[in-house]
Amino acid sequence: MIKEIIFMNGYGIYVWSAFLFTFLSFISLYVITKSQYVREKNKFIVKFGTLDSERADFARSQSINKEILSNTSKI
Repeated sequence: MIKEIIFMNGYGIYVWSAFLFTFLSFISLYVITKSQYVREKNKFIVKFGTLDSERADFARSQSINKEILSNTSKI
């Protein structure tokens, strides 16, 4: 029974290698995305810290932040 699932009439090597490739691709995509998120989050914290009202006003006044915030509600 278990051999039939693993070998799949001779196609098992192709099916399981494709499954493994897909799984590893998803894992690597998650790890890369997570590390980029953490890096950008740390940059934001270094630049703006706790965001008191003065720094929040400064952040809103920058042109790139105006573009980002144009489609969202107020912070």
